[in-house]
Amino acid sequence: MPQIPTTAGPRDVADLGKTLVHEHLLTAHEGIRFQWPHLVDPRAEHDDAVAQVRAAQGHGVTAICDPAVLDLARDVRLNLAVTEETGMPIVMATGIYGQHYTFLPHYFQTREPSAMIDCFVHDLTVGIQGTSTRAAFLKCAADEPGITPDVEKIHRAVAQASLQTGAPIMAHSRPASKTGLDQMRIFAEEGVDPAKIMVAHTGDTDDLDYIEELLQTGCTIGMDRYGLDIFLPNEQRNATLVALVQRGHADRMVLSQDACATLDWFPKEMVQMMAPNWNFTYIFETVMPQLLEAGVTQEQLDAMLETNVHRWLAGASAAGPGPRLRPAARPARPPAP
Repeated sequence: MPQIPTTAGPRDVADLGKTLVHEHLLTAHEGIRFQWPHLVDPRAEHDDAVAQVRAAQGHGVTAICDPAVLDLARDVRLNLAVTEETGMPIVMATGIYGQHYTFLPHYFQTREPSAMIDCFVHDLTVGIQGTSTRAAFLKCAADEPGITPDVEKIHRAVAQASLQTGAPIMAHSRPASKTGLDQMRIFAEEGVDPAKIMVAHTGDTDDLDYIEELLQTGCTIGMDRYGLDIFLPNEQRNATLVALVQRGHADRMVLSQDACATLDWFPKEMVQMMAPNWNFTYIFETVMPQLLEAGVTQEQLDAMLETNVHRWLAGASAAGPGPRLRPAARPARPPAP
């Protein structure tokens, strides 16, 4: 059985249990933290992360994937400390987000792609930031600027690191720009098995034609921004997920919130005003009851939090995405308010 590196040590993939596939203990501007450390409160960041993790544990969550990488202030020591206090295994990532979804740091702009690939492989095979905790997956991003030359370099380097190590890939996408299709094209050109790829944030759109075209590439999709109504209201997210379940895609979706225990991009009160439901437990407290009422089965929801996540993490994809789950019996409809 494949073993997955975590902050609590290697775990058999089947032992991860109920897994939140896309949550952040910390999202911050790395330059601000380095230049003006007096603006940072490490104790508060730790306490906020512990509070979110313990809240998720209260709903039976037994593992969390944290896709923090370069440009998001990945901090393995924070994650290790939270694991020590809570016991929660945290699955970490390697990769590069891209400055403003556009540029590479000059360090990598002036070097061959092998410099990036070597860094990614080091995190996956040796350890992150001088520790023995290894990354388990790769992360890259394409957003409103699209596939810029530097963004393409990142994606191709991520693909090459995946080919060298077998690690799966999570790709931040912007459905409004249909970046997922371009990202999958790049990965296909590099020879990555599409079943190793999760296209994150696909649930930010209700364009079913786009989503089904993306699913035809063989990837898994993230319905992973519940609570961020600024991108798509909850009702539309649910209606889209229910329709996809009706079309037989329950085995290709994962559920999460992309919540940040600490996010310094905006003042805390602004985040609370923009996204009052954005936390590690919203899907359990609000979304899943609505989906059950709309006809999604508990078996299908369990697959989105366990089976589908574990299959992607394990990279056990040579035989394809696996058997499809039985579609829900009732017709697709938005949940009751």
